[in-house]
Amino acid sequence: MANGKILRQLIKAGATGDSKAFRRFSEAIIEDERQKQHHLLANDLEQILYGEHLQQVSGNVHSFIPNPPLDKERGLPLLDIRQPKRSLEEIILPELSMLALEELLEEHRRSDILRSYGMKASNKAIFYGPPGCGKTLAAEVVAFELDRPLAIVRLDALVSSFLGETAANLRKVFDFITENLMVVLFDEFDAIGKERDDQGEHGELRRVVNAVLQMMDAYQGRSLILAATNHEQILDAAIWRRFDEIIEFPLPSVEQIGYLLSLKLRGIRRQFDLDDKEVISLFSNNSGADIERTVRRSIKRMILRDQEFLTIKDLKNALLRENQRTTTQR
Repeated sequence: MANGKILRQLIKAGATGDSKAFRRFSEAIIEDERQKQHHLLANDLEQILYGEHLQQVSGNVHSFIPNPPLDKERGLPLLDIRQPKRSLEEIILPELSMLALEELLEEHRRSDILRSYGMKASNKAIFYGPPGCGKTLAAEVVAFELDRPLAIVRLDALVSSFLGETAANLRKVFDFITENLMVVLFDEFDAIGKERDDQGEHGELRRVVNAVLQMMDAYQGRSLILAATNHEQILDAAIWRRFDEIIEFPLPSVEQIGYLLSLKLRGIRRQFDLDDKEVISLFSNNSGADIERTVRRSIKRMILRDQEFLTIKDLKNALLRENQRTTTQR
């Protein structure tokens, strides 16, 4: 069953005739049921929501999203624009980080009140911490909660081999997000915000960092800018001052590991308790993404072997495979 917050929002949307919000919260409930492996129920709810027009509706969902600017050198889109699907209930953070995220959302939801007092919502925030700890997910959550498209800046297209073209691409991105209302994520932000005093870097990168600083200073656009980095220690010192909010995404604590496991193992029959110290200790020093992949891998094996219950051994085997995959990548 969906959580109380989404149910309240769904009923409120239906009572007030807000069809857009009603569909959004209905889709959130359907996705929640799919996460619980309740696929038949999710399919039934989807059929009720869309009926025979399912394919037509699905094909039109993205029609209002504007086309992104292109890189002149290769003709690649500079942003990947998508509809967010994951809500605030799916992210697990320390109390202070969650509070900062919720305050950012509240400022934008009630920006008209701030404007009436001559103030404005924070429009630039940076997320930092180890890989797999929810930075990209948080950007999607913010976009979902604000009912905006999520635009992820494509570094493979943004960074050009031609002198001066990277800065020109940056200008295209900032011009685009100034005109359109969305949530914009600069992932791996250290690629364009690296310390300018690094003697190993050439002059072109320093010019790019200067361009980033100038554009962020001048930005007065409609979109909310988010940046994410796994390497905060190499960011230029001047970069940090350009952000209104700085939010840490650390590795999950023992308590957060338990909560994440309860979230990902909902509806799964198992031979262990979620607060079992042996289970919790398996995932110490693992990121949220590592834990999610490990749990998903173990559930797949359980299903394909026709097991009735998930065991600690299944989790251990899946974790060994996940660690092997991570080591190979490095």
